[in-house]
Amino acid sequence: MPAYVAGVDSSTQATKVVVVDPADGSVVREARQAHPEGTEVDPRHWWTALSAALGEVGTDDVAAIAVAGQQHGMVLCDGRGEPIRDALLWNDTRSADAAHDLVSELGGADAWADAVGTVPVASITASKLRWTAREEPANAERARSVMLPHDWLTWRLRGGARAGVEAVTDRGDASGTGYWSPAQERYRPDLLELAFGRELDVPRVASPGEDVGRGHEHGPAKGLVVAPGTGDNMGAALAIGSAPGELIVSIGTSGTVFASADDPTADPSGLVAGFADARGRYLPLVCTLNAARVLGVGATLLGVDPDGFDDLALAAAPGAGGLVLVPYLEGERTPDRPDATGTIAGLTGANGTRENLARAAVEGMLCGLAAGVGALADVGVAGERILLIGGGSRSRAVAAIAPAVFGLDVEVLAPAEYVALGAARQAAWALHGEEPAWRVPRESVIEATAADREAARSLRAAYARVAG
Repeated sequence: MPAYVAGVDSSTQATKVVVVDPADGSVVREARQAHPEGTEVDPRHWWTALSAALGEVGTDDVAAIAVAGQQHGMVLCDGRGEPIRDALLWNDTRSADAAHDLVSELGGADAWADAVGTVPVASITASKLRWTAREEPANAERARSVMLPHDWLTWRLRGGARAGVEAVTDRGDASGTGYWSPAQERYRPDLLELAFGRELDVPRVASPGEDVGRGHEHGPAKGLVVAPGTGDNMGAALAIGSAPGELIVSIGTSGTVFASADDPTADPSGLVAGFADARGRYLPLVCTLNAARVLGVGATLLGVDPDGFDDLALAAAPGAGGLVLVPYLEGERTPDRPDATGTIAGLTGANGTRENLARAAVEGMLCGLAAGVGALADVGVAGERILLIGGGSRSRAVAAIAPAVFGLDVEVLAPAEYVALGAARQAAWALHGEEPAWRVPRESVIEATAADREAARSLRAAYARVAG
């Protein structure tokens, strides 16, 4: 019987599982189970969804598994690894003031960039720990350990407290906590104590591709080799295997711009998070809170379905007649404006059309990501081509307009569960002791013309004037 591998994406919205042939990376079968909505969720819902998805997809012919999960989520646990409160997710902004306090207490943004490569914002785990210590002292008193979403699920797959197994994580997801240093390859317990007020147990950081144990005999991954897992962005990067000069732009619930790098980055502006990756290298990343949801809100405002929205946006001229939309619909992470709201500027009687509004929504969403491309260039990670992934990349308007916003060639990758595929790749690595050679398929390139490059300068300048 074939020895397949399973990759899991435990995202904000759902658990997605792919069963993959490790010889060529082809997907044999897949399953999906929804998660509850909200910015705080009982982690046990993720476990229920994972168990159901594995039951649906079947594991009799599967030999190894890895879990990639949403970054930054705070799973605060008691002495037995049981969550003592709902997990605070990456998109929960209540810890914004706590983040500002942490930055100040260490001596400013430069000190944080030097220490861990990332300046705390509301999404970072350390900020959530500070919020909990300040606002929920009873819960803080009960806490004995802190894990990330993928850490907790990987621990449960191996039996958790009843099996007496240690919690493990990987360097990629650990680098998004605010208390693990990519440059030094170690935890910073002083920063964890600064955030929470005292020590907490943290997972061991496993090596890339390490075999960290077996699925528990009474669990949904019985007997399977278990890999360390990683964060969702690291999983996507592991699946894609980008080349030098390629920047990955993911348009999902959040928008991310990231690239593989040989050296750690430290950006005191706070725009670029200096993460590690799941391969032993580094993953400088810019994240925006407002991405594909901007397209959905635009379609709702205009009373059309996604295809109709694309038609409207493509019917308008570049620049939307001077109409500019800054889509800070849910606050914003980059730039750090958790209380911001959206702005429409330049509206006149002449440009106030449905077509221009649709075009401005697409351009505004992409301009926020293009600012991320510029921020990466500022820390020495320049791009020559954009690899576009995520649900929002399937929009005809997004694909067509992107070269005129980024000013770079754009390659829209084939639809796939890239995070889960990256986890499957890691599972194959742990199973066979070496990283597989297969890569995900690419689609045709949309080349940026001279007109696109000129339009990009104009559009991004107009957006920057309004966004401030």
